[in-house]
Amino acid sequence: MATVILIAITCLVSILCFTGTLNTDKLLFHAYSVWHRKEWYRMLTYGLVHGGWGHLFFNMLTLFFFGRVVEQYFAVAFGDILGIILYLILYVSAIAVSTVWDLVKHRDDWNYSAVGASGAVSAILFASILFEPKMGIYIYLIPIPVPGYIFAPLYLLYCWYMAKRNMDNIGHTAHFWGAVYGLLFPLVFRPDIFQHFLAQLGF
Repeated sequence: MATVILIAITCLVSILCFTGTLNTDKLLFHAYSVWHRKEWYRMLTYGLVHGGWGHLFFNMLTLFFFGRVVEQYFAVAFGDILGIILYLILYVSAIAVSTVWDLVKHRDDWNYSAVGASGAVSAILFASILFEPKMGIYIYLIPIPVPGYIFAPLYLLYCWYMAKRNMDNIGHTAHFWGAVYGLLFPLVFRPDIFQHFLAQLGF
């Protein structure tokens, strides 16, 4: 249910921005404005704005499938009420945490901006891998699912490599740190989850 609510809110705000009802420029992550003008709210609102229908659809589709998995495991690990609260905290905080690196790096760059919930979605995806490391994940052009424990390091390496090359307009750094945060967040509250992770892999 929490996942559906997050999707609904994100879709609503993004669509209002697409139609011009809301001003995207006031909500997006603009490193210079955050750092020098103290517009800290942008560290969260940018996760509600997307660059287009495809960007919104892919992020929300991924959140729909993997968010429900994390919701269920959080309910088991922390209880129904606390599980929902921690799940929401994970998602919302991941929006901000995933872009801290870019904030520091681009704080004096007026031209740097970003939109999208990809960092938070990466956090949810990797939290689901922590609970179900053998879960199959589909990758573009590969017709068979890749187990999560194989997908995870490949994804992190890809994000790191693409961030170093800096040849496109995708927030690879946010994806990377969001993913790492998603792995660490549950372990802070329940370190024994790591034992569950190892057990799933047969250790």
